[in-house]
Amino acid sequence: MTTELLDITLSDNAAKRISRILSKEAEGTALRISVSGGGCSGFQYEFDLDATRAPDDLVIEKNGATVLIDQISLPYMDGSEIDFVDDLMGQSFQIKNPHATASCGCGTSFAI
Repeated sequence: MTTELLDITLSDNAAKRISRILSKEAEGTALRISVSGGGCSGFQYEFDLDATRAPDDLVIEKNGATVLIDQISLPYMDGSEIDFVDDLMGQSFQIKNPHATASCGCGTSFAI
């Protein structure tokens, strides 16, 4: 799957929050989002700060925010929106993934 065909977006709320987090980090640091096996629904999202970019990473930049997604995770996230939610349940990054058929209450685990 080529990155030109992928449609992964970053909401304004997520970009604002990521930019705020990255402003306190070393130059060149980005938020890396990856998908791995595990979690209560089969797959889980992982969020890490990373200053290392692989040549084949998808780089999403918006309003001072930089997000990196590795090639293995890309097919699982195609069509997704990365959002940041601040509500009565708390604050968290959430991935609105059209491929997810189920998810759990933690918000970071999903099934396809």
